[in-house]
Amino acid sequence: MYVVAVICIIIVIVVLILAVGTTSKAYTYKHTVDPLENNPHLEQEHNQDQNKA
Repeated sequence: MYVVAVICIIIVIVVLILAVGTTSKAYTYKHTVDPLENNPHLEQEHNQDQNKA
């Protein structure tokens, strides 16, 4: 009975450590965004807006 409880506690601790490590790594990831002046879709939207007006 105690062996099963100890194994369960060890599994819970390992899963918790992995979850915290993964979340920490995700928050340190550096996201990049393309500049607006190089976006061809922005020009297409602008031209469509002018044609509708």
